[in-house]
Amino acid sequence: MSASFELNHLEHITVGAVGPPGQRVFYLQAGITGTLVSLKLEKQQVAALAEYLEGALREVSENPGAIEPETDIGLIDPVEAEWAVGDIGIGYDPEADRMLITATEMPSSEGDDDLATARFRISLGQVAGFVARARQVVAAGRPPCRFCGAPLNGDGTWCPCFN
Repeated sequence: MSASFELNHLEHITVGAVGPPGQRVFYLQAGITGTLVSLKLEKQQVAALAEYLEGALREVSENPGAIEPETDIGLIDPVEAEWAVGDIGIGYDPEADRMLITATEMPSSEGDDDLATARFRISLGQVAGFVARARQVVAAGRPPCRFCGAPLNGDGTWCPCFN
């Protein structure tokens, strides 16, 4: 069984990728003093999480454009994934004025019910900074095919749908 994590009042929350375009591995990384958690994600999960968090930020804030995004450094080394993320959910705690990101481990086999979870509570400024960072990381990869949206090959010129 993998380790589960519950981190409140994060000092560090970011997303990043390691490797060349087409071979990148994506990570969600969160930390507080003495604890640094890195979780492996897919590029599509990073993009979807950023989009959903941006929409949630608009819903919980009267003026989301006025929220000062907390700038974040990139990934902190060593980047070693605790586990791969299967499901991601978000919530909002109005009393603490914090978003909650919940990640559940990807099952390694059918019927695997003993899955690890990670729960990260982050400020609205951290959410705004995370969204901006996630968009940069996703955009830094291979360009999408104009027909199907899948990433083009390494030189940006070919997609299987061209056949």
